[in-house]
Amino acid sequence: MNEIVIQSEKLSKEFLRGQTRVVALNEVDIAFHRGEFHALMGPSGSGKSTLLHLIAGIDRPTAGTLTVLGVQPAALGERELARWRNAHVGFVFQAFNLIPVLTAVENVELPLKLTKLSRSQRREHAMTALNLVGLADRVHHFPRQLSGGQEQRVALARALVTDPDLILADEPTGNLDAASAHEVLNLLDRLNEEFHKTIIMVTHDPNAAAAAKTIHHLDKGRLATKEELAPGRDGYTKG
Repeated sequence: MNEIVIQSEKLSKEFLRGQTRVVALNEVDIAFHRGEFHALMGPSGSGKSTLLHLIAGIDRPTAGTLTVLGVQPAALGERELARWRNAHVGFVFQAFNLIPVLTAVENVELPLKLTKLSRSQRREHAMTALNLVGLADRVHHFPRQLSGGQEQRVALARALVTDPDLILADEPTGNLDAASAHEVLNLLDRLNEEFHKTIIMVTHDPNAAAAAKTIHHLDKGRLATKEELAPGRDGYTKG
């Protein structure tokens, strides 16, 4: 489990808002090892979601290098990047991003349509993923027929159905009540502990972050050092 699967050097990302240059990430150096569970915390605009999107290849850096599973996503063409992401990255969004006209099992099957699996094999994999998240009795329900917690568990099943190396979760409990959030965090913990998935989770919530083994704080696009953290925020490594 000592293999480095994500590493950045002087990773930077800038955006233009009108005529204003916004620095979202500023020369971030970070390394994540296989099988670890990390949380990224920080105020809005601190760069945590930007870092997650760069890891997933959803966005491209302005400067610096980022290597993910031996590949620099920024160097891939769009088609190659889509195939790479589908095979290696499972992404969980705060807003679930389920397609309302598709059932739970049809939503989970979507990433498998880019594979060579047959229709029956896709259905079998999707059913297995839904069973893993405890929704075997909701496979033919539409999103509108599910609670928020159930929708997020469908989204989590969709993220893991391709058996990805990385699970990236952007505020996965942000739209959930406390009980549903607890269920989702327990699932993430199980995926890390039992299946050794590498998980990177963005969150504002200290209770959610406590599910991770390591917590990183970002502020104004930079990783905060322990000395920069306010008293009582000693959250870099648990245990």
